[in-house]
Amino acid sequence: MVSALVKIFIFPGFVFMAAYSMFLEYLDRKIYARLQNRIGPPWYQPLADFLKLLGKETIIPADANRMMFQVLPIASLAAVATSFIYIPVFGRNAVAYFEGDVVVVLYLLTVPTMSLFLAGWYSRGIYSTIGSVRTLTQMFAYEVPLFMALLAPGLIAKTWSVSGMAEFYSRHPLYILINVPAFAVALIAGQGKLERAPFDSPEAETEIVSGALVEYSGKLLALFRMSVDCELVLIASLISAIFLPFMTGNVILDFALYLIKTCAILVFFTIMRSVMARLRVDQMLAFYWRLLTPVAVVQMVINLLVRGNLRL
Repeated sequence: MVSALVKIFIFPGFVFMAAYSMFLEYLDRKIYARLQNRIGPPWYQPLADFLKLLGKETIIPADANRMMFQVLPIASLAAVATSFIYIPVFGRNAVAYFEGDVVVVLYLLTVPTMSLFLAGWYSRGIYSTIGSVRTLTQMFAYEVPLFMALLAPGLIAKTWSVSGMAEFYSRHPLYILINVPAFAVALIAGQGKLERAPFDSPEAETEIVSGALVEYSGKLLALFRMSVDCELVLIASLISAIFLPFMTGNVILDFALYLIKTCAILVFFTIMRSVMARLRVDQMLAFYWRLLTPVAVVQMVINLLVRGNLRL
C-alpha cells in the first residue's frame, strides 16, 4: 500500500512529473532562445516563476463564476496527474495499467482543454471568451487525428493498453515502421493539443493577450501553468511509449532512455515552434481536417489489414 502511494504521488508519479515538467519548460525556453540567438533563462527560472505566482494575490473578476473559476485549475492538473500513472516511465509496465487504459488516458486528455475553455468562458471577459472559443474550436480540429494516431498502433498490438502496446512493439520492433505516418500525425497534433506555435491561436498574446487565462492570477494561474507544463510531459511520454518503445530490461537504462526520448520529442516541438508562424484558425482547421485526418484514417486501414494477416 505504501509502495503504491509512493509510486503514485512521488516517483514516478506527481512529484516527478511536476519536477520534470519544470525541467522541460527550462529546456524548451533555452533551446528556443538559442535558436533566436538569445541566451535564455537560468535553470531555476520555471521554479522561480511558479513560486512567485504562488505569492501573488489571486484576483477574481466581479462577473466571473467564483466556484468554477477556482475549481477548474485543480481539475485540469488532477486530470493530467491521473493520466500519467498509466504511462510507463521505466520498464514495460506503468504504475497502473489495465486493458483499455489508453481510452482512459485519451478521455482525461480532454479535461485540461475543456477546463481552459470553461475557465475563459466563466471569466466573462472579452479576451478570455475569444480565447476559450478558439480553444474549443482547435480541440475539434486536432482531437480526431491525434486520437486515431494514438489508437492505430493498438490494432496491430491487439491491445488498448499503453503498457501493452509498449511491450508488443519492444518485442517486435520492425512493426514500428508501419506506424511512422501515425507517429508524424501524433507529433503534429500533439503540438496543437499543447497550443504551441504554429497552433497557438487560442493564446495569441499579440492579439488577445493570454487567451482564456487572461483574467487569471496568483495561485490559480500557477496551477494552470503547472497543468500545461505537466501536459507537455504527458504528451511526450505517451508518444514515446507508443511509438518509441525501445527498452533494455534494465530499470536504470530504461529510465535513461525515457528521458532521452521525451527530451528528443521536446526538441522537435521547440524547433517546430521556432521555425513556423502562427496559423489562422481557418488555416489550422483546414490543415487538420484535410491533411492530418486522412493520413490517420489511412493508417487505421493499413493497421487493420496488417492485423488481419498477423501471425505471432
